[in-house]
Amino acid sequence: MRATVGDKLLVHGRIVGQHDRVAQIIEVLGADGGPPFRVRFEDGHEAIMSPGPDSVVRHAGDDRA
Repeated sequence: MRATVGDKLLVHGRIVGQHDRVAQIIEVLGADGGPPFRVRFEDGHEAIMSPGPDSVVRHAGDDRA
């Protein structure tokens, strides 16, 4: 999984009724664009994440996120 600052991280809900979450990648901490990423969620919460298989990177300019 590779990302750049400004990309979005889509984290799918893992249980029934749990909504997908979208976070903006504000810093890439890994080598060559890899995780971990510092992200900011829609509610303003920031976290450092190493996304798993339930996550997808939507690159800046990709209007699907």
